Amino acid sequence: MVKTYTYCCFLIAVLLATTIKAQTVPAITVANAKEIVHINFGIEFLEDASHSISIDSANTSKGFKTVPFGVPNEKFSPSAFWFRFRIRNETNAPYLLLKLSNPALDSIDYYEEMRPGSFRSYQSGQSVPFDHREYLSSDYLFTVSLPPHTEKYVYLRVYCNAELLLPLTAGTEPAIFATDKYKDIFWGIYIGIMLAMLLYNCFVYSTTSDDSYLYYIVYVLTVVVTQITISGYAFQLLWPNQLLVAKYSAIFNPVLAGIAAIGFIRNFLKTKMFLPKSDKVFIVFIALYCLGAIVAVCGNYTKGLNLIDMTAGVLSIYVLAVGFVISRKGYRPAVFFMISWLVFLVGVFIFVFKNLGILPYNAYTIYTMPVGSAMEVLLLSFALADRINLLKKEAAAAQGKELLAVQENERIVQGQNVLLEGMVSERTYELVLSNESLNKALVDLKGAQLQLVESEKMASLGQLTAGIAHEINNPINFASSNIKPLGRDVRMLLEAISEFEGIINGDAADNEKREKVQRYKNEIDIDYLKSEIDELLVGIENGVSRTAEVVKVLRLFSRLDESDLKTVNINEGLDATLAFVNERLGNAIKIDKRYGQLPMLDCYSGKMNQVFLNIISNAIYAIKKKFGEEPGGVITITTAADKTNITINISDNGAGMEQSVMSKAFEPFFTTKRVGEGAGLGLSIAFNTVRQHNGQVQIVSESGVGTTVTITLPLNRK
Repeated sequence: MVKTYTYCCFLIAVLLATTIKAQTVPAITVANAKEIVHINFGIEFLEDASHSISIDSANTSKGFKTVPFGVPNEKFSPSAFWFRFRIRNETNAPYLLLKLSNPALDSIDYYEEMRPGSFRSYQSGQSVPFDHREYLSSDYLFTVSLPPHTEKYVYLRVYCNAELLLPLTAGTEPAIFATDKYKDIFWGIYIGIMLAMLLYNCFVYSTTSDDSYLYYIVYVLTVVVTQITISGYAFQLLWPNQLLVAKYSAIFNPVLAGIAAIGFIRNFLKTKMFLPKSDKVFIVFIALYCLGAIVAVCGNYTKGLNLIDMTAGVLSIYVLAVGFVISRKGYRPAVFFMISWLVFLVGVFIFVFKNLGILPYNAYTIYTMPVGSAMEVLLLSFALADRINLLKKEAAAAQGKELLAVQENERIVQGQNVLLEGMVSERTYELVLSNESLNKALVDLKGAQLQLVESEKMASLGQLTAGIAHEINNPINFASSNIKPLGRDVRMLLEAISEFEGIINGDAADNEKREKVQRYKNEIDIDYLKSEIDELLVGIENGVSRTAEVVKVLRLFSRLDESDLKTVNINEGLDATLAFVNERLGNAIKIDKRYGQLPMLDCYSGKMNQVFLNIISNAIYAIKKKFGEEPGGVITITTAADKTNITINISDNGAGMEQSVMSKAFEPFFTTKRVGEGAGLGLSIAFNTVRQHNGQVQIVSESGVGTTVTITLPLNRK
């Protein structure tokens, strides 16, 4: 009897409590099968700071407070929260669906009152694998077992590391699924637009190789991932059962998006050039982002998330100020950037104000941020295109100035050539009169030059001629400058001889004659005169010898007098070739010769020397293209031999070639040089000449690293 009495008293107490709650809390009524009811009234909440309140305790608790009208919104808090409300079904549907549209919630425990004191429960949230959800939706859907024209209590226990926002709607299954369909369509369009812009800018980057597009691609990718994480689609489609990834994606996605945005902004606005001091502040923002992520992972998740949000807010305002200052400096792309950034910030502010409860929770405030980000991406694409057009105009103007400078240089060079030719003719004429053997050497040199011109197989003929003139000019100048002093000294000796004869034939005494001779010798300083004559003769001899050596090297290079196969030393041919490019090497390019012991080879030596010259000239061009006139360029020439072949490797550390360029290197008239710098025949002639010797030519090149040309010549041509 006691037990029965106790049980009856318990039932009466529960019924009284239920009656009291029913009287104090209004019910949310779904009256139409096609309508969606936004639950923004009649909700009570209870804070569970210790995370220990059970459903039974919550059901009997008197600590519930009424939520003000609107979407339940709790700021960052380590507590869990209980929410309860009554819901009534006035439709003909056998059950209703409760929808919670906040995918970022960590855990949700759903309880519905089946009968007084008895509850059906269901667990969801990002801490539960996606496959365990009752409905596979990006939002949280719960079935409310509620026959028509009845009502019951629903309890929700919610915990979230971030801001706790509880947008709740209720309706029949068709009505709820209809809203999900529209949401899926919207996000499908958004993701499609973002992916289309991503692919388009990837294509533009592949054709322009502009780093701005690469930064932009990374930025757009991180924005897309962040947006679909906020919307819940990332947990549904990308990592449905990766709970750790789902937990920290809210941290790392905004951090990566912020860092990517900083990289793009610095590159696009050229902050390092326009505002170098302000550019360094961006490094501080990157450090704050990383610190927030570290705090969230290793320490306090909520504090880390707060730090990341604060960094993003301050960064948004700072970027706006930097863009304004740079636009005032006349940089037009900054204006486009500010417009796109303002559009994005408007969406972000509306989204934040919605979370703070300042703005109502509706379709406009929900979708403003993704719409703003999509518009920002489109406007930034226009800004990049405008920036590229601006750079093209600047490049065209620079090329025009460069062309004018080249034309002016060409005019100056032509004038200098005319002057040089006149000086060479004058000095050659004087030298011909004084030395017939030197005149013969010059005739041979002219013949060699004529042969080179007639062959038309060397693209660097003008440079070769300049090198020859430079090499021979110095000894000629030296010899010609010694001729006049030598003539003066010889005349003085002849005058001295005549004076001595007059003294000797005179009537004076021998002692007096010797004194006169000695005085005259002292007067003309006969000892210095003899030493000066010796030095002048040595200088003339050295000049003539050097000229003869140049002629010898030229003969060795061209072999004009040898039209048949000759047995030669390849190392000597390489040295002869290097002698003619010495002026072009200057002090900036070093030659590293690694000659091996080579047997004598039967070949057309003049043609092979032309091959070496073409390849070395290309190496010099590639090095100057990379280093300019600065030191650092090295040409390495390696020769080796085995029982069957001689191998010559000519390597440089110049600009190198792309694969597409390297495949066309041996084609006639193909060249990467500008108009007037080469005819595109050098490597084609080299290839045909080596094939004439039954040899092979191979090229290995890497852009920005250098090029190696390998020539293989058989010892037995047959």
